[in-house]
Amino acid sequence: MSRPITTSLEAGILTLSLSRPEKKNAITQAMYADLAEAMVSARENSQVRVVLLRGEGDSFSAGNDIADFIALAGQSDAPKDPADWPVFRFLRSLADMDKPVVGAVQGRAVGIGLTVLLHCDLVVVADDALLSVPFVNLALAPEAASSLLLPGIVGHPRAFELFALGEPISGRTALDWGLANRAVPAAEVEAVARDLAVRLAQRAPNSLRKTKSLMRDAQAMWALMLREGDAFGSQMRSPEAMEAFMAFQQKRPANFG
Repeated sequence: MSRPITTSLEAGILTLSLSRPEKKNAITQAMYADLAEAMVSARENSQVRVVLLRGEGDSFSAGNDIADFIALAGQSDAPKDPADWPVFRFLRSLADMDKPVVGAVQGRAVGIGLTVLLHCDLVVVADDALLSVPFVNLALAPEAASSLLLPGIVGHPRAFELFALGEPISGRTALDWGLANRAVPAAEVEAVARDLAVRLAQRAPNSLRKTKSLMRDAQAMWALMLREGDAFGSQMRSPEAMEAFMAFQQKRPANFG
């Protein structure tokens, strides 16, 4: 059985793959721990010039593994501080990453499958990809500093519609709204993303790092992630979320009274 997270380093490009195609690359807490470790290592490794983030199979990521989240919410010994959860260690690694990150997206990009793209510096999407942030559909709250980053890119009305209704947009719309740099046929996503990564790897690395650091306030972003984590954590243990999770598993509409 292949590992859910796989890595390879070639010509300065660290390819970081979500490798759980049978589950549409839904992410578990164990996978978040591996992602965080890989991102921290990439930041510290001078041989890594660029990170290329991709998914195996026909989807980039279906977002959080719901069964895994239900199990986490039900654990009496689950960490009370969101910063101690593996997902937040991964989010901290995204906030701190000062090297270029390229995203390659095909198929579905759901929840964190979309919000992680807000931390990528270049994004290539399939024109028929479907991107969504259905947090409210699961009675949850935004994460990954998306409550700031998403409105900053697409504007408040579009961001609120994405959050509140949870309906997907196409890769072509993502390009039009500024969420992506390129929208191409699905068969070309990998090649176009890798070409961009190669071109970045050929640039002056310290210049790129300083440029990216000047464009982002990592400490402010992490502080917001923690605020979002408080809202997310309280919702995750709420009756609303339990109803939403059960409805999801039972394939029925949620009843919020």
